[in-house]
Amino acid sequence: MMVAVQLYASAREAAGAAALTLELPAHSRLADLRRELARAHPRLVDLLPRCALAVDNEFAADDLTLAPGAVVAVLPPVGGG
Repeated sequence: MMVAVQLYASAREAAGAAALTLELPAHSRLADLRRELARAHPRLVDLLPRCALAVDNEFAADDLTLAPGAVVAVLPPVGGG
């Protein structure tokens, strides 16, 4: 199944793209998407565990099963003061 991925801030910089499309096996979970992103974009390996993920505009846990055509946003932590 195809899943759209939107990358923000430092995740976008590390991947070198603002948006990607990943092909995942049917019934993949969000955790599977994290692993595939890390495999496809090694510069994301250290950042991904700290990122929040949202699926179709809702924050989601890694055990969520993705639907075909889902849109996943990768949201890195932000700092400030």
